[in-house]
Amino acid sequence: MGDTLEFSDIYQEVKGSWNDGRLRFGRQSVVYKSSKTGKVDSIPAAELSQAQWRRVCLGQGIKLTTSTGHIYKYDGFRDTDFEKISEYFKAHYKVELSEKELCVKGWNWGTTKFSGPLLSFEVNDSPAFEIPLASVSQCATGKNEVTLEFHQNDEAEVSLMEVRFYVPPGDTATTEEGPEPVEVFRDSVLSKADVIQATGDAVCIFKELQCLTPRGRYDIRIYPSFLHLHGKTFDYKIPYTTVLRLFLLPHKDQRQMFFMISLDPPIKQGQTRYHFLILLFSKEEDLSLSLNMTEEEVEKRYGGKLSKNMSGSLYEMVGRVMKALVNRKITVPGNFLGHSGTQCITCSYKASSGLLYPLERGFVYIHKPPVHLRFEEVSCVNFARGTTTTRSFDFEIETKQGTQFTFSSIEREEYGKLFDFVTAKKLSIKNRGFKEGLKGKDDMLEDSDEDQHDAYLERMKEEGKIREEANDSDDSDGESDESFDPGEEEDDIAEEYDSKASASDSSAEGGDSDREKKKRPAKKAKVVKERKPRKKPKDSGAPKRPMSAYFLWLNASRESIKAEHPGISITEISKRAGEMWRELGKEQKVEWDGKAEEAKKDYEVAMREYRESGGGSSAPSKKERKKKGGKSDEKNKKGASGGGRERERERTTGNDSFKSREFISSEESSSESDRGKGKRKRKGSDEKEEEVASTPPSSDSGSD
Repeated sequence: MGDTLEFSDIYQEVKGSWNDGRLRFGRQSVVYKSSKTGKVDSIPAAELSQAQWRRVCLGQGIKLTTSTGHIYKYDGFRDTDFEKISEYFKAHYKVELSEKELCVKGWNWGTTKFSGPLLSFEVNDSPAFEIPLASVSQCATGKNEVTLEFHQNDEAEVSLMEVRFYVPPGDTATTEEGPEPVEVFRDSVLSKADVIQATGDAVCIFKELQCLTPRGRYDIRIYPSFLHLHGKTFDYKIPYTTVLRLFLLPHKDQRQMFFMISLDPPIKQGQTRYHFLILLFSKEEDLSLSLNMTEEEVEKRYGGKLSKNMSGSLYEMVGRVMKALVNRKITVPGNFLGHSGTQCITCSYKASSGLLYPLERGFVYIHKPPVHLRFEEVSCVNFARGTTTTRSFDFEIETKQGTQFTFSSIEREEYGKLFDFVTAKKLSIKNRGFKEGLKGKDDMLEDSDEDQHDAYLERMKEEGKIREEANDSDDSDGESDESFDPGEEEDDIAEEYDSKASASDSSAEGGDSDREKKKRPAKKAKVVKERKPRKKPKDSGAPKRPMSAYFLWLNASRESIKAEHPGISITEISKRAGEMWRELGKEQKVEWDGKAEEAKKDYEVAMREYRESGGGSSAPSKKERKKKGGKSDEKNKKGASGGGRERERERTTGNDSFKSREFISSEESSSESDRGKGKRKRKGSDEKEEEVASTPPSSDSGSD
């Protein structure tokens, strides 16, 4: 056996991820070199205290424990490597390589053991998994629950961030004498975990500040190296190294201020991640602040940025302290002014209303969810018409990674200001060429979509054709009674009730009175609209109407569109399909036009056979009904004019005195009514006919 043993393609566990490299066992040390970073880890042979051989996910693995409490895990060995490694350890390290079986039952109920810097969860005395306590960043307790949060590994694609343990309560006698089991578990974790501890007094404390994300009121305790948010339910410790940017933004009402802190990694609350901490202040709220330090310490540590005693607006005090401790600049709005004179724009993002701030180097949206987009991340922007009304528009921002942010319901008056701002920042506008062809900027909301295919419009046209076909197939019983002509009725009443009518025997005077009546404008009668009868339900047995060429192509191409764009919504499919259909050439559309024509012919044949077999109804079409209705109207008009001349003749020659309509006998009126009613079509049952025949003479005379 040589002095060294070398193995390639060996993986080392680092914060839950596996890094590949080369492992070498030497007489003096164990050396591992990472292939990705080139980092070299060396373990002195004299510090090795324990070695275990166990089966793991990548084959066989070795767990090495040192006398200083450090643990190293290496995986990727073969089964045949056990004998030579075991002999090498006995000969050079005086350590026995023992075999250890892991529990693979998948049980989640067992016992926890704290052995040095390691927490081991065991089932039937076999370890199921192990947690290095040095990887724990936070430890929170509930009633019978302990939550462990871990440091984020930036190099790993997927990281375990949280584990929860249920700790059953102890016996009553035990708990009275000592602490709760939950507290014992927490203390054991905190003794070895890399958790931020509040050592010493806070520099200053801000009481009951209103926080929008995470929502609630928190006490903010400022420590030299981290920020402590203390609420009624949750506590957060935020190291200053995780703070990326600070923003101080005015509210649109000019009475409040937003203070936003950008965090990476974010703070966690269960499954929710908060990348931004947003505080809301009132401009009228003032504060006198005294730092818990001497003036010499303040001057030495912060170099004039802070003083021991300060006073002013609350938001100014918070911003000044955070700027000094985090050592980052505070970003404020630039020169942008909206239509209302404010430095923000009211809009909606993901169905929540908020404020969009165009800054000098990016866009910030507050507040649910908060969004920060830097100009260097933006690929292009787009101005789109509002989907619900033309009084607003949408502002779309597409990043270089392909993510799109749509800010909707922006007032139309803001378009000019926002367009000038985007142009001044030299951002790529997706629809610039199309908009510049319009007369004015406001015409952007009035452009026409005639050159674009509208799938919804096509569907509405198809449904309209189906309803028209259903109306044509209605039988004659579905016809409604023809309404009387109010103009003719008014003329008849004027003749009967004319104040200048006399019993003169001369026909010339009657002719003059007729000419005077023609010159005089007729009174407008009130038209009572009759309720149209409800349409019959659609015939379910009738052949289905054929689809157009576009819909035939869409049905054939829908799956390919879904495959090219996974997760695309239904509306996006229609939009994308419309664009693809416009791009097709005439030669490609000929095929689908031919299929649509064949489908139409097949439908006509099927519809003809369906009607011949007794399906539907053999009622005349709309055009035929209109023709018949027109002829009947002409006959009714002729009858009405003839009746008027007969009454005039009776008035001028036959009668000695004028009779008003009140004195006409009921038999005459009823007979005339029957004759008039017989000339028109009627809809309804025999009961309705009896009601019409029994109406009083005064109402029948108006419908002659």
